[in-house]
Amino acid sequence: MINENGAVFCAFDTETTGLSYKKDKIIELGAVRFDKSGVLATYNSFVHVDFPLPPIITQITHITDQMLLDAPTIQKVMADFEEFSKGCVLVAHNAQFDWNFVNAERTALGMKELKNKAIDTLDLARWAYPVNKKYSLQYLAAGMKIDVQAAHRAYDDARVCMEVFLCAVCDTDSIQK
Repeated sequence: MINENGAVFCAFDTETTGLSYKKDKIIELGAVRFDKSGVLATYNSFVHVDFPLPPIITQITHITDQMLLDAPTIQKVMADFEEFSKGCVLVAHNAQFDWNFVNAERTALGMKELKNKAIDTLDLARWAYPVNKKYSLQYLAAGMKIDVQAAHRAYDDARVCMEVFLCAVCDTDSIQK
């Protein structure tokens, strides 16, 4: 998508029931659509699942079974996210992880995989800050003085990812090594 301010990006993040896109499920999806002028729109949704969350997932994300009871179905969330990110360049930290989950869920639903162009802020940070020893989203955020409000929650991680992206492409001197 191109608007009067140039390319439009969509930073996104997922929270999942585990690490395997082949057997685990998305339980939260958050996204921020932005361009060089700033944030254009935000999206965040829990996803209903029909099984109890593994305790370690609740411990890491603070998402509980109760929070997912009345959440939308994965079909609705995938359709909403497709519309929200339509024409955008997707941006994610360790993008292959989130990309695999989104497209595995879409494939299981009989939906077409998303074909957006994508930028991985993990790869971008490794390029922009080659002397760093760590590249986790939280480490980068701390070094860039980005306010993290709720680590391991989809919307906040997407917002932080957007800010890491902007710092890396606009000001490679901003990180404190």
